[in-house]
Order: sequence, then C-alpha cells, then structure tokens
Amino acid sequence: MMTYLDAAGWTQRGETGDSVVALGGGHGLSATLRALRHITRSLTAVVTVADDGGSSGRMRQEMEILPPGDLRMALASLCEESEWGLTWRDVLQTRLETTGPLNGHALGNLLISGLWQLLDDPVEGLDWVARLLGATGRVLPMAIDPIDIEADMDDDGRKYTVSGQSKVAVAPGTVEDIRIHPEEPKVPSEVIRAISEAEWVVLGPGSWYTSVIPHLLVPDLHRALVTTNAHRALILNLSRQRGETDTMTTADHVRVIRKYAPDFKLDVVIADPTATDDIDELIVAAEELGARVLLRQVRTGDGRSHHDPLRLAAALRDAFDGFLGEVGRPENWLP
Repeated sequence: MMTYLDAAGWTQRGETGDSVVALGGGHGLSATLRALRHITRSLTAVVTVADDGGSSGRMRQEMEILPPGDLRMALASLCEESEWGLTWRDVLQTRLETTGPLNGHALGNLLISGLWQLLDDPVEGLDWVARLLGATGRVLPMAIDPIDIEADMDDDGRKYTVSGQSKVAVAPGTVEDIRIHPEEPKVPSEVIRAISEAEWVVLGPGSWYTSVIPHLLVPDLHRALVTTNAHRALILNLSRQRGETDTMTTADHVRVIRKYAPDFKLDVVIADPTATDDIDELIVAAEELGARVLLRQVRTGDGRSHHDPLRLAAALRDAFDGFLGEVGRPENWLP
C-alpha cells in the first residue's frame, strides 16, 4: 500500500484500496483519474511531458521547463471534493484573457512553474500543488527532461517526418513510426518506486501516439512497466482521433502497443462495445499481449466520445476484483 495526500499533507499508510499507477496525459488521463478516485486513494498519476503547444509550449520555450499543462490537468482531476479543493481546482484551470503576453496562459501553469523556480525540484513542486488541492493521490512527471516526439508519416504515399507533439497530433496521413528525444530521459525515482509497489498499472485512454505510447519508449520507464509484479490494464479510446489514429481499428490500437513493447504484457483490455470495430479481432490482438477483453459501457449517456467516471470506475472495479478473486469474472469478459 502507498501513502496518499489529503488536505493536511501526507497521510500514513493505510487500507485505502488497490495501489494503482495510471499513465497517460491530457483529457484521457484525466478521465481515468476521475474514475480511479472512486475506488482507491492509493493512486499515482505518471504524466507525459511532451506537450509543445499552447500555454505549456510557450512556457516550455521561454523558461526551459517541463510543460505543466497535462500535469495541471491531472492534479485538477484529483482535487478534494470540498469547497476548498474545488475552488482551487477552478483557479488552476482558469485561463487569462488579456491583450498582452499572458493571454491564454492557465493560472495553474503559472503557479506550477513558479514553484519549480522556487524549489528547483519538479516533483516537490507538484507535491505542494497537490497539498493545496487536498488531492486524492500523487502526480508525477514521466521524466525530468522535456520530451520531443518525432513521427514518420505516410500520406497516401507521400513520406515525411514531423516533429513536436502538437504537430504529430494533426499531421495528415498515418503514423508509420514514432520516436522520442532525448532517447533516454531521466525518470524520477518516485515513478519507478510507485510502479514497483503497485497492484495495478493502468494505461490509456488518450492520444495514442502522443500520450499513451511515449511511456513505453522511455527505457527506464519501459523496464519498470515490464518487470513490475502489478496487474496491467489498458483502457481503449471511444473514437478515432483525426490525423493521429483515424485509419486505425480498435484492434490496431492494441497491436501498436505490441509493436513498441512486445515484452509488455497486459491482463485486461477495457473496451466499450459501441466503439469496437471487430470484437473477434480485438480478442486476438489482446490475447497476443496475454490479456482478456472486458466489454463495458463506459461512454457518457449523451453519446459523446467521453468516458463517464462512474461507469469507468465500475468497469475498473470489476477488473480489479476479478483478478484478485474477490468476485467471479464479469459475464462480459471475453473470451
């Protein structure tokens, strides 16, 4: 079991649910964290640091720091459900509207960057923001160094290379290969320890090539993920992403995991049946990584491509309990 944060700071170890590490970035990781907080307080978010667009990209360029935006979103997702926590969450997420150079910056990005400058330690700075929010869990960067993503693209036979997370995400064509620079960024020791102590590691959903796959490309992080004794779950997206995955099937998303990390085994792949192209193909792709498929409705009731926190929490709880032997496997486990 792991420690967690409450409004007063670090608590003592205790019976707080399964120890879970969730990896990703942006809105996808935010959805996972909002679900997981319903079933555990032993929660660590490991966040991509490749963003080079918007407020984060500007700050990264001007200050030579980690892009704070995805880290801010993860912290906001874990805030205490009280007037204090929700107010500070809204402060973090507020974007300035001015006619000057601060226009478009999120206040949370400025706060995080200020703490980093003051403390000269990205992990400690994030812990202070987590204390301010009374966060349920801890947020850590996947690497101490900012990462650049580079992709080889094929646009109907036209081959070209594009650099930068924001450009890869919208580049026309299909991704043939993807790399990170630097090739071996330094991973915080806290990340390695959290993964080694976890009972579950959860990957996805999110932008597949720019938020999910990068975790498997960092050598130290890759090594930790394939050697941990934790169970491993993959949450699939609810729709294809224009430019990045618009030609990929649901099974293709799983095959990409195998392409970049053939030694990374999964226990369960969680998919919404309304977003699954071919269930039989998905089952085969999952089995190649050692996983079963759990089909559950996790989409919001309005039909949009957003994960519903409570539905996703129920699916994750079923997955966890099924492997821990506390309940029988759900009827919609496949095969």
